[in-house]
Amino acid sequence: MAQDDVGSQVELKPEGGPLELPDPATIPPQAVMKAALQEYADATNRGDAAALVALFAPEATIEDPVGAPLKRPDAFQAWFDATVAYRARITPIGPIRGSWSNEAALVFDVEYDANGRRLRTRTLDVCTFNPEGKITSLRAFWGPEDVEDLGPL
Repeated sequence: MAQDDVGSQVELKPEGGPLELPDPATIPPQAVMKAALQEYADATNRGDAAALVALFAPEATIEDPVGAPLKRPDAFQAWFDATVAYRARITPIGPIRGSWSNEAALVFDVEYDANGRRLRTRTLDVCTFNPEGKITSLRAFWGPEDVEDLGPL
């Protein structure tokens, strides 16, 4: 079976039964989620902290990196102001990935200034979205071995 934007059933379940998918009314279209993640990269590269904050729902959380304390919306402006101050630049490593639900992922390298050095972190951000297409959670998967020192500024 093929799936239109978000179908109700697809023959993918290993047991042979149809895969039950979420109600399409509860999730945004794949194109909306992918566009939001593209705007996340573009706004970062433009140094536009306000545009970054605007991508998030009022109840959103950021866990960057996974395992760190959650950031709540009252901390987002300062977080993204720092992103701009660090001269962060995102380079996607592949296409933005959708899902059969309300999640999408962006694999990228981000270069930024910190402590007099230029660094690169290889990361995977997985985001969930509300029906309006706003990010409700961002989880950044990267660890100590994913950070590369590119040299002094």
